[in-house]
Amino acid sequence: MSDSGRRKPPLVADKRVVAKKASPAAKTPASKPSKASSRKSAPRRTGRRRNPIVAVFAGLFGWIWRIVWGFTWRVGLITALILAGAIGYFYTTLPEASALLDGRQRGSVTLLDADGRVFAWRGNQFGGVVSAETISPHLKNAVIATEDKQFYRHLGLSPRGIAGAIRINLREGRGPLSGNGGSTITQQTAKLLCLGVAYDPQQWKSETEYEADCRRGSLSRKIKEAVYAFALEAKYTKDEILSIYINRAYLGGGAYGAEAASQRYFGKTSGQLIPAEAAMLAGLLTAPTSLAPTNNLQRSQNRAATVIRLMQDQGYLTQAQAEDALANPAQLSEAAEARAGGFFADWVMSSGPEFFTRNTTEDVVIRTTLDPRIQKAAEEAMLYIFENKVREGSKAQAAIVVMSSDGAVRAMVGGRDTKVVGAFNRATQARRQTGSAFKPFVYAAALDLGYSPNDIIDDSPYCVNIPGSGEWCPNNYDRSFNGPVTMTEALSRSLNIPAVKVAQSVGLETVRTVATQFGIQSDLAAGPALALGASEATLIETTGAFAGILNGGSAVTPYGLVELRMQGEDEPLMTATGGMGERVIRQEAAEQLTWMLHQVTTRGTGTRANLKDRDVAGKTGTTQAARDAWFIGYSADYVAGVWMGYDDNTPLTGVTGSGLPSEIWHEVMTRVHEGLPPRPLPMLAPTAQPQVQAPQVSAGQDPWQGQPRGTSNGQPETQTAIEQLFRDLFGAGRN
Repeated sequence: MSDSGRRKPPLVADKRVVAKKASPAAKTPASKPSKASSRKSAPRRTGRRRNPIVAVFAGLFGWIWRIVWGFTWRVGLITALILAGAIGYFYTTLPEASALLDGRQRGSVTLLDADGRVFAWRGNQFGGVVSAETISPHLKNAVIATEDKQFYRHLGLSPRGIAGAIRINLREGRGPLSGNGGSTITQQTAKLLCLGVAYDPQQWKSETEYEADCRRGSLSRKIKEAVYAFALEAKYTKDEILSIYINRAYLGGGAYGAEAASQRYFGKTSGQLIPAEAAMLAGLLTAPTSLAPTNNLQRSQNRAATVIRLMQDQGYLTQAQAEDALANPAQLSEAAEARAGGFFADWVMSSGPEFFTRNTTEDVVIRTTLDPRIQKAAEEAMLYIFENKVREGSKAQAAIVVMSSDGAVRAMVGGRDTKVVGAFNRATQARRQTGSAFKPFVYAAALDLGYSPNDIIDDSPYCVNIPGSGEWCPNNYDRSFNGPVTMTEALSRSLNIPAVKVAQSVGLETVRTVATQFGIQSDLAAGPALALGASEATLIETTGAFAGILNGGSAVTPYGLVELRMQGEDEPLMTATGGMGERVIRQEAAEQLTWMLHQVTTRGTGTRANLKDRDVAGKTGTTQAARDAWFIGYSADYVAGVWMGYDDNTPLTGVTGSGLPSEIWHEVMTRVHEGLPPRPLPMLAPTAQPQVQAPQVSAGQDPWQGQPRGTSNGQPETQTAIEQLFRDLFGAGRN
């Protein structure tokens, strides 16, 4: 039988194929659309095709950006490495912070008065090292509030501060780097350190040029300054940087650092400053010279008020503290008010050794003879006379010197403007004719040689033949003649003819010797006009010569320096260079001359100088055409000299030595002697006796002929050194 009609059973493999094909059929037909239906139902893309030009530029920009970015990060990396290297270099060159606190190139001089109190400073003053921890917290806060309120939060630079400074500069029409710099305290410290470049006298013409270079504000300099600031921040703590800053900053008046400025302006340490004083010092940092309180106190106080408001805004002062500081602004100390000692300090500086005064490289302390009370008395007296007795607008000048009998100068006024430093000193530098103020030395020579105050001189017309000049006939001031007068009357009335006759009688060389030994150092006139003060002299040397009369006839050298020592040391390097010297005339002669000069103030030309509560002695002086007017005199305690005149030698109008100079002297000595008990003058009045007429010398006559020598009041006198010298040189007293 054939089985062809029968269906064959499926093979196993076929079953697998069927099962495989059947599995998708088991799914829901709608679960997955067919491929054809999928293409028909899917939405077509609607995006526009990119513009080929844009595509080109986009590709170009991307290419450029990749180049720039690659260049930038590489340059940035190199710059960062260079910056790090520069900071590292500066870091290695920085010394310990303590070595950077005193940045002056020269030393200073501190001047003390007779009581040991500071009254003046000269040179670049450094009061000593202080730190951010030792100064007054008010000063620390004032500096931060004024200079860099972000100081404790930045790393040396303040981007916000720089941006603000640029904005202010542009708004005010300046360049972006001109004017306000936005510098942090760290940057300012870098500038004070001159970026680590020390002063080299071989490289710079002067310290001024060096400092000007340190303050340059160019872009390259600013960059170096920023790098150096980063190095400072890396090397030191914030308080160490602040300490360097407050020690090196210039605060006007020659004061470097907070301590020197505090001492100079307020007479106290920087740790004792109250808010108003601290604000004033902090305010000086922007413009120390123009804002210095010794230059303009009101302007300095106005600036301090701004600082006080900043301190309040930043929480450093309460409202009550700020209001109190504004209501009670800082005031200068008495020494600062005197503006560095004026003429006296200048004179002391010029009289000491140059290497310890004007050009010192060390810090020096000089104790002087100055008495501030007497100095104030002299200044007030002159001011009183010029305000009340001199016409407004007058250009006349005056000078005053007050000293003790040993030559110790207690006060000095070198001109009407007493608040000056380095000005022309008319008390020590002006050489003017002394006029009749020289006559006491004529009579000193005569008294020492045996004349008596009661000796008679004939005040009558008199002429002298001067070789090479002809006949010279002196006249009295009032053009009158008085006949026979005593030497005392001649001196008290300042008669010229008797003075010339006495000078001729004792010898012009003798008069010249006495005056020179008493301290008149000028080149004295050779002719008979010597007796009338035709020679020039300074006020201080003339006053010193009168001091020699007061002390009994011994010469003095006026002095102001008592001792000089290095700061911090106890042993002086030098002591007083002046004082009493050798005897010039006998003590008896000096006391007789004092009695004669006392008559000048009681009944002669100097009555306006007389004091009510004590005896004084003195002499007026007026030169030809009244170009100079003097009064020099003394009490038992002090010697004082006054000069008046014009700097250009213009004649004074209505002024003689018996007028305004005597009144100034009276005002000075009245104030000087306040509180002092009166003491008697060391004077010797002549005993009553028949008056012996002194020689009447005429031209060509021997002035010594027929006159008894070596006697006074009929009694023999001890021969003095001057008389012996004269006799040895000229024989038996002839000239």
